[in-house]
Amino acid sequence: MRTVIFDLDGTLADTSGDLIAAANTALEALGHAPQLVHGQDDATAFRGGRVMLKLGFERLRLEAPAADIEAGYPLLLEAYGAAIDVHTQLYPGAIAAVERLRAADVAVGICTNKPEGLAETLMTRLGVRDLFDSLVGADTLPVRKPDPAPFVLAVERAAGSRTSALLVGDTDTDRKTARAAGVPSVLVTFGPDGRGVEALAPEALLDHYDDLDRIVDHLLS
Repeated sequence: MRTVIFDLDGTLADTSGDLIAAANTALEALGHAPQLVHGQDDATAFRGGRVMLKLGFERLRLEAPAADIEAGYPLLLEAYGAAIDVHTQLYPGAIAAVERLRAADVAVGICTNKPEGLAETLMTRLGVRDLFDSLVGADTLPVRKPDPAPFVLAVERAAGSRTSALLVGDTDTDRKTARAAGVPSVLVTFGPDGRGVEALAPEALLDHYDDLDRIVDHLLS
């Protein structure tokens, strides 16, 4: 069975607003002023909580030792879990594309570096969890993307075939994951990096979800 595995943040949904709000809440809990700005730091938000905290500490002109970042990380996760879908929006056409794939007997799943519990909560709150045959998060296995193991597990749990699978994502992490797994990568161009992701040399670029069917048919013919 052909299989399409999606990244979540920055690929299926624009989660940047809620992620940035959570990072600022964590900084405030540590006694600092908010430092991240929605619309300016969206690309950083899609690279993870620790990366956001590191940027916040850098703007405070603090050294940001690993211990400080680790202290802030659970605070960030707590804040994010409490307000996970305030600003988050699915990208235009994403769910319609998933429904078309399913109708064409393509297995679909999610492989994200968001903790699995938070990813499950978000997709459920957005009302679309049942459309995906699998969901593998950052803590499902001892390793995370760009290690290929989470992607492979997402394919297996979707009852798909690794030899006829691809990964849709938005960052160099997704590109590296696909390369390590030996599958094609499709990178979206509607994230904060825009068409800059072309420099990562994916097998295809996705400008709008209306085009996904054609790309899947081409890459997984």
